[in-house]
Amino acid sequence: MRALRIGNASGFYGDRFDALREMLTGGELDVLTGDYLAELTMLILGRDRLKDPGAGYARTFLRQLEECLGIAQERGVRIVTNAGGLNPAGLASRIRELADRLGLTVRVAHVEGDDLALEYPGSLAAHAYLGGFGIAACLREGADIVVTGRVTDAALVTGPAAAHFGWGPGEYDRLAGAVVAGHVLECGTQATGGNYAFFQEGDVRRPGFPLAELHEDGTAVITKHPGTGGFVDVGTVTAQLLYETTGARYAGPDVTARLDTIRLTQDGPDRVRVEGVHGEPPPPTLKVGLNRLGGFRNEVAFVLTGLDIEAKAALVREQMEAALGKVTGVRWDLARTDRPDADTEETASALLRLVVRDPDEAVVGRALSGAAVELALAGYPGFHVLAPPGKGSPYGVFEDVYVPHGAVDHVAVLHDGRRIPVSPAHETVVLDEVPEPPLPEPLPSGPTRRAPLGLVVGARSGDKGGNANVGVWARTEEAWRWLAHTLTVDRLRELLPETADLPVTRHTLPRLRALNFVVEGILGEGVAAQHRFDPQAKALGEWLRSRHLDIPEALL
Repeated sequence: MRALRIGNASGFYGDRFDALREMLTGGELDVLTGDYLAELTMLILGRDRLKDPGAGYARTFLRQLEECLGIAQERGVRIVTNAGGLNPAGLASRIRELADRLGLTVRVAHVEGDDLALEYPGSLAAHAYLGGFGIAACLREGADIVVTGRVTDAALVTGPAAAHFGWGPGEYDRLAGAVVAGHVLECGTQATGGNYAFFQEGDVRRPGFPLAELHEDGTAVITKHPGTGGFVDVGTVTAQLLYETTGARYAGPDVTARLDTIRLTQDGPDRVRVEGVHGEPPPPTLKVGLNRLGGFRNEVAFVLTGLDIEAKAALVREQMEAALGKVTGVRWDLARTDRPDADTEETASALLRLVVRDPDEAVVGRALSGAAVELALAGYPGFHVLAPPGKGSPYGVFEDVYVPHGAVDHVAVLHDGRRIPVSPAHETVVLDEVPEPPLPEPLPSGPTRRAPLGLVVGARSGDKGGNANVGVWARTEEAWRWLAHTLTVDRLRELLPETADLPVTRHTLPRLRALNFVVEGILGEGVAAQHRFDPQAKALGEWLRSRHLDIPEALL
């Protein structure tokens, strides 16, 4: 069968508005996907639904579709999106109304079964991560547009692939290949040079969105439309493969993909072939993401300028002590952004950041911000803050739990109202860690030079709940031989002191010439809790690349 061309036009809620039109008009496509959901997005949509029970979906998608629905119909491109969020039926209904208003005949289907809020009282949103076979059922019955709620990001690709090629639930290698392609596409321009360690190697001012040419055997070529910005090479694809993953087994509701079996080869300009992916039965449980309101938070950033930075910080902390007596959670961070003998006031200044959390809004609200403001004429010399402190704002907490496959009623709801139940996985296997593979031969000893790690390796990092992962990969076999023996867990803890007291696990992926580190608990209760300066660990990998160590001169 001919290859299925699947594109992506969104990596998150708020991504480039014009991307839907760009992908529909920029080249040939069979299916266009849009990923709008993340842990934080579900919390945002949950709060939207508190204000309006008819809300809970990504409204941006509806506005994008108003401009592009006719183009998609004219070109025969089917659209699959998780923009339904907490209310896929509601978004499907709005799309039908839009089509009627535009005078278009569009078959809109949606997928239900992920919403488990009734099973978890007190949660703002509780949603199981469904697989792709509900999407496949909708497409097989002729849907032009399929709207889902919380499915795995890769399901937006596995569903269309299963429908197109006629795959069944047990065809694990093929499904695993589609999962890997879906994982590369899901974050949009992160596969085409966006957020890329070696971004200066191409023009990434406006990277094009990616697409996959997926074949019946599960192999794929990652590429982009001709003439669009950015670039696709083995490095950009490797970086995305490592994003928000853990070990060699990448588990999902349809299949567990073995990341340690992937082979990447450059297949021409802006074309990377992905093959060799091995699949295994899925685990016996589905992940459920729980979002709840954790309380209220407030933040003040004191600017400390010039001399005696440490003493000034100590004075602020002592002066604020009485106001913080009733607060449940208090965190102080001093960022020494100041330089000696600086030629601008800003570069002579450090930031002392105070973050407070408490179940009681009043405790972290005006009482606290008032105490900070009252120091304006009674504090350290040069007292000022980055922004006037305000009242407390609510923050969210993310938690994941697991339920058996049979605990959800996965249903494809067709354009004509028919409901097709989707059977749970008929074969499952409990996940075990893959034994660590043998390491390559170390490089022979030779002269070294103190230099940043990022001169010889790339990295990409991200969040999963309260944990962060940092994927690090080498660009040459020689650099891999050095990296595999040098960047141990202990060395990582030395280079990133924030991880020193946290559980850290290293996973080795020789075919990608990569190491993947999982740091548990560094993000507290998840991104919505705003636990640290970089709450999603987006730049953790770049921090690691900036650290200096002794590197063989042969690699520099």
